[in-house]
Amino acid sequence: LVILVGNLLIIALILSDRDLHRPMYFFLCNLSSLEIFITTSIIPKTVASLLMGNKTISYPFCLTQCYFYSLLGNIEFVLLAVMSYDRYVAICYPLRYPMLMNSQFCVQLLWGSWTAGFLATIVPAVLVVRLPFCNANRIDHFFCDIVLLIKLSCADTRTVELVSFMNASLILFGSLIMSAMSYIYIINTILRLPSASSQNKAFSTCSSHFTFVILAYGSCIFLYVQPSTHKISYNKIVSLLNTMVTPLMSPFIFSLRNEQMKKALKVGLKRNVIISRKCFSF
Repeated sequence: LVILVGNLLIIALILSDRDLHRPMYFFLCNLSSLEIFITTSIIPKTVASLLMGNKTISYPFCLTQCYFYSLLGNIEFVLLAVMSYDRYVAICYPLRYPMLMNSQFCVQLLWGSWTAGFLATIVPAVLVVRLPFCNANRIDHFFCDIVLLIKLSCADTRTVELVSFMNASLILFGSLIMSAMSYIYIINTILRLPSASSQNKAFSTCSSHFTFVILAYGSCIFLYVQPSTHKISYNKIVSLLNTMVTPLMSPFIFSLRNEQMKKALKVGLKRNVIISRKCFSF
């Protein structure tokens, strides 16, 4: 509930406040939407299983959960790279920023994120659907993860595993490299600013996104560098971080660390109080 309310509040603030109708908040609005979709693809079924004690899931629903979790996760990583590029243009080329990051280009970047996520997900998904499953039907996880689902197959899965690993690595490390390069240029530009106040102002515009990037990428990279003997147990912990903790922290990171978001929230609360007083006045 906190995840849903927090991210919906961010979306509502951005849509209602014209001062927030800028590329940075356009991408933030879409990131909050992705957090909601990722959460609702996993948590409702998990909570229902815990409350009702029924830990079974149908095969079609399991495949659907696998697909949407992978799809939305891939889109989110590409979108984080896009948001890093947006901050790079804003800090390094402030005078050209309105021209470079116009509304048409922002929409194209958003569609590019969805297209890249779809292309990286559809091929492994098709290969997994074609896999035969014999007797094994127990997944050591709290949701249908594509890696563990592949291991249940009674066929040779080396091709599927290789394709899945290559696609995931391309999205994860490709977007990470883009984000890292953007922030290297950002930090270099900020350090060359003449005054400390200018540096603090520039850092404040990037701090929220940078914090979220560390949380998102750090948890997933941890999966790649961990010892194979602890892979399953660590998978659960990191997946818990990705599906619940990060979406839970997202509204607080982007609202409490962003002065314009806090200002919009205060204005919105003040407007609602005024409206409420008018409604209940006699």
